[in-house]
Amino acid sequence: MTSQRAYAPQLADTATRHRRGIGLCLMAMLVFASQDGITKFLVKDFSVAQLLMVRYWVFVAAVVGFLAFRGGVSAALRSSLPGLQILRSLLALGEAALFGWGLKYLGLAESHAIFAVFPLLTLALAGLVLGERIGFRHWIAAIVGFAGTLVILRPGLGVFDPAALIPLLAASTFAAYNLLSRRISQSDSFATNMLYMAVVGTIASTCFGIPAWLSPTPGEWALLGVYAVAGMTGHLLLIKALECAPAAVLQPFNYTLLVFATLVGLLAFGELPDALTIAGGALVLAGGLFAVRAK
Repeated sequence: MTSQRAYAPQLADTATRHRRGIGLCLMAMLVFASQDGITKFLVKDFSVAQLLMVRYWVFVAAVVGFLAFRGGVSAALRSSLPGLQILRSLLALGEAALFGWGLKYLGLAESHAIFAVFPLLTLALAGLVLGERIGFRHWIAAIVGFAGTLVILRPGLGVFDPAALIPLLAASTFAAYNLLSRRISQSDSFATNMLYMAVVGTIASTCFGIPAWLSPTPGEWALLGVYAVAGMTGHLLLIKALECAPAAVLQPFNYTLLVFATLVGLLAFGELPDALTIAGGALVLAGGLFAVRAK
């Protein structure tokens, strides 16, 4: 009885930390959805390359400044897999560029409903490329998610929009990024991962961003600032969420990004997803949640 009483506060503390982690995760998803809403507004007048250049310059300044304050810039530069670090960083940049490009042609809800298939693509690629053992229930989850994507894309129904392939390509790129992240994280530190992603992304985005530069108005500069800061804020919230709760607890709540994106699209742009998009998105979410429960 005494041991049970001593254990009860630990359970209560764990539950409190998990609730805090879930709250931080939900805040991160709301920030990411808002950032995508700003992106959709800005890509009407500015190139995706320019937006990413501004975002990465803020990102690299924050990462280098933090590491310099901690005295760890030179240590973070040392990687056991520099080639894979560069490739991983370019994949992260490519995913952001593709998703931003897709927002020029698609609504937020439709884009996120298709992009939500990336965890299932990561699962499938882990089995096919890395040779990881994938259980039968996981394959069922991947098939359900892929079926949902087909419902959204609607090939052969006469209403197929080729632009819908852009977020699907972005999801595939992000899945490859996740696989490389899993491989690299076994040997390199979090600081090294962040520094490489910031520096490589800044160099690559600047090469494309400067030729495409258009001078923003003061109001557009303000939106660009919010856009850049929102990305970092969302990632910091996720990091803090993972400090409070394990990824398995938080994973189902990551799918609220689709809900928040739909609300932002409706309130900011008057976008209302049609029945097939809603049905397809529901299948994608069902597949993802089934995969989580199958672990």
